[in-house]
Amino acid sequence: MKIKVGDSASVTKTITDADIQSFGDLTGDHNPLHFDKEHARRTRFGEPISHGMLTGSLFSPIIAHQLPGEGAIYLSQSLKFVAPVFAGDTITATLTVRQVREDKQIITLDGVAKNQKGEIVITGEAVVLIEELSP
Repeated sequence: MKIKVGDSASVTKTITDADIQSFGDLTGDHNPLHFDKEHARRTRFGEPISHGMLTGSLFSPIIAHQLPGEGAIYLSQSLKFVAPVFAGDTITATLTVRQVREDKQIITLDGVAKNQKGEIVITGEAVVLIEELSP
């Protein structure tokens, strides 16, 4: 395994109204907090927010394509939603290797997602199995 503690990778995406709509349609989560401006106006957020899991899903392409990449298998993911994400926010999700278990080819990664203002919106941890691919 060539991955070492401290290795990191990121992905950046601007969350759009279309992303929020598609995620709601895909998951069936049509909570008015995400779609109804009048409803959301009366909440602590003042406007519709993105689904937390939509933002949290930004960690997945990092694991699939960068760290560790092809053949990776999610074993677990924990997320703490720290601040809301609104349509138009640009989110940078970063994973950093905290632990490498060479004996089992398992890595533990710390995750953080920040908005365009540098504010943390999600923290978490992922545990990933690195599957050795046959030639």
